Parts: sequence; structure tokens; C-alpha cells
Amino acid sequence: MAEEQEKDNTWLIAGVAIAAVIVLVVMLKQDETKHLQSGSVAASNAEVDAKLSQRKTSNKTGNVGN
Repeated sequence: MAEEQEKDNTWLIAGVAIAAVIVLVVMLKQDETKHLQSGSVAASNAEVDAKLSQRKTSNKTGNVGN
């Protein structure tokens, strides 16, 4: 009788490891950008823009610090 050759699972193991890393990166990226969906960043940007525009107008009128 011929001996049955053992199946090589190297490529299967490597594929599963790569897929697991990709899934982990996607999950971490979603968690990292969760704060962007709440709208707090947009509100903060609007506040900064308002302060910058106020500062630009005060520089033109000479009322710096008021």
C-alpha cells in the first residue's frame, strides 16, 4: 500500500492570518473614526472658524483684544 501524503495547509493558514489582520484593522479604524460621526468635530470647526473670522475683522478695525 502506498502511504497517503499529508495535506499541506500552509497557504490556508497564511490566508486566514491575513484575513484576520485585515478584519482587525477595519474594526480598529471604525472605532478610531467614531467621534467624527457624532458631529462634535464639525461643531468645533465651526467655532474655530467663527473665532478666526472675528479676529480678522478686529484686526482691520484696530480693536485687537476686544
